[in-house]
Amino acid sequence: MAQDDAIVRLARQIDAARKAERFLVHADEVASLRRYGACELHRICAEFVSSVSRGLVEATLDFSPATYAPETFREPGVNLIQISSQGREIQIAFGAPPQLVSTEKFLVPYVLEGEVRTYNQRMLERFEIRNRLLFFCVEEGTASWRFFDLRARHTGRVDRDLLVSLMEPLF
Repeated sequence: MAQDDAIVRLARQIDAARKAERFLVHADEVASLRRYGACELHRICAEFVSSVSRGLVEATLDFSPATYAPETFREPGVNLIQISSQGREIQIAFGAPPQLVSTEKFLVPYVLEGEVRTYNQRMLERFEIRNRLLFFCVEEGTASWRFFDLRARHTGRVDRDLLVSLMEPLF
């Protein structure tokens, strides 16, 4: 049984390496794609904040940075996006992996990796911070942000619905 699991894992790694090798491109192209990915993640967050803010009467959502341009992306380094309200936080940290294109942490080739963390004061007192891994994946001419939940072994697109599902339990 354990040998079968090892075989299945190896087969997945071989397939993932093949996919990653399809994207062997020039560093300038990857750098441009990374800047685009950073802006795309900011856009998703900005649209979420805007849609929630339209329904708020008294409270506010804080969003940082308020604007994001391609030249804002730091490579190397950590890039941060924060959404907060009344001590409840969604914090997104992301950056470039060591390789131009990687499949080390996720089977779909990616050019950016990161993590979204959610917490409130009560959670911090219990040393409980929820997180999801994030990847800006490139596959067959498309690029999009995906998340991976280590606890539930679940993956999906990074979108408004994900951000809602992350923020709701904080209140």
